[in-house]
Amino acid sequence: MDLPVYTKQQLALRNGQDKPQIWVAYKGFIYDMTESRLWRNGKHYEHWAGQDLTDELPDAPHTEAVFEKFTPIGKIK
Repeated sequence: MDLPVYTKQQLALRNGQDKPQIWVAYKGFIYDMTESRLWRNGKHYEHWAGQDLTDELPDAPHTEAVFEKFTPIGKIK
C-alpha cells in the first residue's frame, strides 16, 4: 500500500479543532476518524485526535482490532 507520509506536526493539526479532520496514528499508520461518532470534536474519552495512540492502547478497554474497521490514509514520518 503506497500511502502519503505526514509529519507529527501535520497529524497534530488534524485534531478536529485546528482543522476539521480527525486523525489518529497507530503503529506507524494514520487513520481518519472524522466520520466516527466516537470521535466527536476530536475527543474520544480521555484521548485527543492529532496524536499517535500506539503507547496508549494498553489502557483502552478495546484491542487494536478496532483499527481494522478503518482504512489507513497515510503513514507517520
